[in-house]
Amino acid sequence: MFDTDEGDQEPMDGLTERQEPAERGRATEGARGLLLGLALGESLGAARGGPVPAGVLRAGVCTQLACFTVEGSVRAAVRGSHKGICHPPSVLWHAYGRWAYLQGIAREHVRGRWDRSDGAREWPDGWLAGVPALAERRGSAPATVEALSGAWQGTLEEPATRSRGWHAVGRTLPLALWGDARSPKYVRLRNHPLREVAALTHGDPGAQWAAVCATALAAHCLVAESLRGAAGDALAALGGVEDLPRAELGLLAGALAGAAAHPGDPARLARLAPDPTAWSAVLGGLYAAASFPERGEVERALRFAAGAPDGEAVACVAGALLGAVHGARALPVGLVSRHELAWVLDTLARDLLSELRESPGGGEYEKGWDPYWLHRYPGW
Repeated sequence: MFDTDEGDQEPMDGLTERQEPAERGRATEGARGLLLGLALGESLGAARGGPVPAGVLRAGVCTQLACFTVEGSVRAAVRGSHKGICHPPSVLWHAYGRWAYLQGIAREHVRGRWDRSDGAREWPDGWLAGVPALAERRGSAPATVEALSGAWQGTLEEPATRSRGWHAVGRTLPLALWGDARSPKYVRLRNHPLREVAALTHGDPGAQWAAVCATALAAHCLVAESLRGAAGDALAALGGVEDLPRAELGLLAGALAGAAAHPGDPARLARLAPDPTAWSAVLGGLYAAASFPERGEVERALRFAAGAPDGEAVACVAGALLGAVHGARALPVGLVSRHELAWVLDTLARDLLSELRESPGGGEYEKGWDPYWLHRYPGW
């Protein structure tokens, strides 16, 4: 899935009986941290650096879309296991269609595109469609709505919109959970399918490359000991991608260097991230996270990121990076415990890793051990 091959995976061969569960535990912590950090960042960013609201922290629209990215990823893996063939961006397109239907967006058009059963089966299907908070309007996603209301899914060759918006980055970030960034082939194999996923709704090539860079940063955070070290490794890997614009790569390097030399500078953050575009989200998110990179500084980093001109975008990326490198337990418990989708995100992270590791629903030639998995994650 997502153009992997045997050489792209880091097998656990050679690990001791004690090391293997520790490695799996760390991977689970990072996956949970990435998703919860993304969501917490977007929710705190909505306050624009002001006081965080009391009570339940409401999820933003990008967090809703990220949930469907993960759910669609599980379903893509299920389809691949049972059918032997799958185009993951198309399965994710279907996932975003379920989100649109729940939101009441172009309902007849969306249902007509995917539900051909004449009422013979439940649609939208899968457990995620039953989460009430995902059916509530939580902000604006104009490019996504425009694309889902249109006649075709966007592709690299035929874009559905020309948007440069940051949701291309936010909803693609969870795809960092596929594969292992320690492989030298990681970015080279993934840059095209990642751009395909971003292109479903955002046709601007710059936004698509921003999604690739953000996902590469998050993937390296999942396997690194420090955020700045992960960012350095990611930039080195991205430097080997021939088509990636050099100017943008230079801006990323400048944001990382600026965080080391001049951390936590609001004016610098505003220059790096002046608007709600995809590149602003990545540059600002990297600068904020690298300004306060330590495990005990996560909340400080998120509150700083929230003060950017578009705090939701910047804090969303910063939260994903810091959550990936430090794990879910490093996130401020007083805030995470109040987030309305904390359980949903935690379950999605665990379920994706479970599907990738052991296929609970089985496959074409092997029966699964979970009799409910295919109802929760239908593979189509």
